[in-house]
Amino acid sequence: MTDSLITLFSDILDIDASKITDETSPLNTPQWDSLTSMLLVAALEETYNVHLSTSEIEQLINVREVRNTLSDKGVDV
Repeated sequence: MTDSLITLFSDILDIDASKITDETSPLNTPQWDSLTSMLLVAALEETYNVHLSTSEIEQLINVREVRNTLSDKGVDV
């Protein structure tokens, strides 16, 4: 089964999905800069049909936190 969240990160960050884990973050992934952060937020909102507040966006420090935030909004990822 393909993890749609990992696929989304792989596409936006332009790195192989096998290199993305729940610990992937801007601190350990040079491709995850301020521009890709904005692209990730836009893709998350569009793909999962959610709205992320500024405070929620600030908490998206790694893939795990993105998954948790989406889960809190009722998205099964």
